[in-house]
Amino acid sequence: MLRVAVDIGGTFTDGVAVLSPAGRIWVGKTPTTPDDPGEAVSTVILDLLRQVGGEARGLGEVVHGTTLITNTLIERKGSRTALVTTSGHRDMLDIGREWRYDIYDLDIVLPRPLVAPEDRVTVDERLNVRGEVLQPLSGTELARISEELKTLGVESIAVSLLHAYVNDVHERAIRERLSDALPRIAVSLSSEVAREIKEFERTSTTAANAYVKPIVAAYLQELEARLAHIQKGVPLRIMVSSGGFTSAKSAAHTPILLLESGPAAGVLSALNTAHQNGFDHVLAFDMGGTTAKACVAVGGEPPVAHAFECARVERFKRGSGLPILIPSIDLIEIGAGGGSIAYCSALGLLNVGPQSSGSVPGPACYARGGSDPTVTDADLLLGYLSAENFLGGEMKLDTECARKAMARLSESLKVKTEEAAWGIHDMVNENMASAARIHIAENGHDPREFTMVATGGAGPVHAVEVARKLRIPRVMVPIAAGAGSCLGMLAAPARVDKAWSDPQLVADMEWKNVDNKLLELKNEAQAELASADAGEVDWTVGADMRYFGQGAEVGVALPYGRIDGGELVRLFEENYQKLYGRTVPGARPQVITWRLTGRAKGSGLRFEWGFSKKKVASSERDIYLPLKKAYGKVKVYDRYSVSPGAVLEGPLVLEERECTIVAAVKSEVTILPDLTVSVEIKEFD
Repeated sequence: MLRVAVDIGGTFTDGVAVLSPAGRIWVGKTPTTPDDPGEAVSTVILDLLRQVGGEARGLGEVVHGTTLITNTLIERKGSRTALVTTSGHRDMLDIGREWRYDIYDLDIVLPRPLVAPEDRVTVDERLNVRGEVLQPLSGTELARISEELKTLGVESIAVSLLHAYVNDVHERAIRERLSDALPRIAVSLSSEVAREIKEFERTSTTAANAYVKPIVAAYLQELEARLAHIQKGVPLRIMVSSGGFTSAKSAAHTPILLLESGPAAGVLSALNTAHQNGFDHVLAFDMGGTTAKACVAVGGEPPVAHAFECARVERFKRGSGLPILIPSIDLIEIGAGGGSIAYCSALGLLNVGPQSSGSVPGPACYARGGSDPTVTDADLLLGYLSAENFLGGEMKLDTECARKAMARLSESLKVKTEEAAWGIHDMVNENMASAARIHIAENGHDPREFTMVATGGAGPVHAVEVARKLRIPRVMVPIAAGAGSCLGMLAAPARVDKAWSDPQLVADMEWKNVDNKLLELKNEAQAELASADAGEVDWTVGADMRYFGQGAEVGVALPYGRIDGGELVRLFEENYQKLYGRTVPGARPQVITWRLTGRAKGSGLRFEWGFSKKKVASSERDIYLPLKKAYGKVKVYDRYSVSPGAVLEGPLVLEERECTIVAAVKSEVTILPDLTVSVEIKEFD
């Protein structure tokens, strides 16, 4: 069967086709078409089918990841959305947590809610914290709010009522009424999107889901039509932020789950490579055209967080974004991407990003109208990229355009052009190393214990220098690393995550009710997995726990089945001790949220090229050598002309169509049996 994965990035749209079960792959890449993202998707798929030719009888499946949700939220280009909430809670999205992310900024800018105050409708109903009805929802109220929503003329509606995570009876009643009164309007219920405690976060998540729902539904419908035009009956699977995939139908219903789909896939690609080569302490490093992200994974499994922020006002300041309660691989944004623009600040200092040239017009060296110097321009002038062999020679880079853009910056900084280029490259690396260092320390680890696995179009250019700054001894670059997210999608299992908040002391827990609720969640999850043809599934139960009276939870996980209270407390206190160094004598453990994860079984994939690579003789070129602070001539190899088992000595450059691997210091470079490049760094100072 031929499976295709397509990932839309800020600069390029990548695609990989794999012939199962052999694992033979073909790679496609084209500039992203922001005005019509589906156009680039179709271009890549058709290119891959052309490359595969008669090797396959047809297209069996397409797995897709997209930045559409992220971009819609950042650019505030979503659907006009209304919020239905309990009387007295109209201003919940404005009040938020009532804290400032920067207490010293007198002109602090807080994220603007996705739902305008005039589009918020309150309803007279009330449940208590146990989900018991204190004030019933009357038919008169249902009629009133449906009429009020009609007059607003909104495109989507978010319903988030007080304590609906325990009892969703009123939310379901509102949806039933609205489906009759406003049949063409999308409705999102908090009890389906984020069935968790924390009113502001739950409402924010539901509003975000409603805000993007009509757009994503239309996009997926159009994408399915494009696929049908290529070949009828091709299943479309959608990557989700937690590191699995789901059906297009489920994705259209809860699109907020797709928020971090592309970066999550990059982590899975890194872990798949590390697993195939016997490493279990991994720093996944993914640098594309717009951003760079990292993830610390120990034991072969990516860490999954259940709350994060998006669309931040201040990119690197926690609390300046919209809180989202969805399961997502625990990633941090650690820096700029290849298209990030460098400039001279008002203080005369060099800065890089967060503004990006994107795919249109792109970096100056693309010669498509861009005039600002970018990270890619700097890498070209430093000799790390080839002007003639970019994208395998399909796209030529203009060194003169890059030099002119850099000259304007160097004049502002009062330095030489080459110094400005190295300053950009080194600043980006230092920023990424600093952020990754903190991320690793926060997880209780030492960077020297890790192997870095680099993916993304720009990742392998910068990875060795970032690792050197972190004292990480080894960098690995998987096959087709420039399309690493697509490899991650192909290796990803079908997955679904469900949550249910009902804060109770373990000592007071009614275990029969817990078992029944988990079974109900499992039945819901099985229906979603069935639509994705998941096959055999592993089930895991999680619990967010704390001591009664505390405000932060500690997670525990155990296999699905009848839960033993004593074992649950033992696991909680074991994790609590590991995190805080001690337990609290006499304190009472409490479960806040139950979680259920269903994941299709699998042990990763091994990939190989679907066709014989043309052998290219090695050459030489001058690149900037950071420890010598000067240019020097190094060997340049075509990556796939070097046979498995070969050992090379750096400094050197390895080129392939989708990316370039740069080792600008003394190193031992080994080509592993699966064509992964392993760079063992020998020079740190």
